[in-house]
Amino acid sequence: MVELLHKETTGRIIGAALEVHNVLGPGFLEAVYEAAFARELTLREISFERQKPFTISYKGKEIKEYVCDALVEGCVVVELKAIKRLTALEEAQILNYLKASDIRVGLLLNFGEMSLKHRRLVV
Repeated sequence: MVELLHKETTGRIIGAALEVHNVLGPGFLEAVYEAAFARELTLREISFERQKPFTISYKGKEIKEYVCDALVEGCVVVELKAIKRLTALEEAQILNYLKASDIRVGLLLNFGEMSLKHRRLVV
């Protein structure tokens, strides 16, 4: 049996996101969920950096910064959405964050649906 990378951390993150969704429900803007998620992580004593920038390099030159919604415990990139349905575009976004950051695990969390949707991505 293969053990999932950062399984405990991703479980704690999803638990915090579920609590936010249970309390607020769908319908708010992403910024509301981001603030509530940050508060919930703090209450649960889970370390994180909000709006964490990662530099993109192209052929040896730094060309742009990407900013993810949160980097949790230094090992999981978290991207929050408040949209009708997750698509391949949102998955591509977090995969790019993972490539840019050299971090292997990402969580895509969508608060815009009737129940919280999450996708775990690993590179």
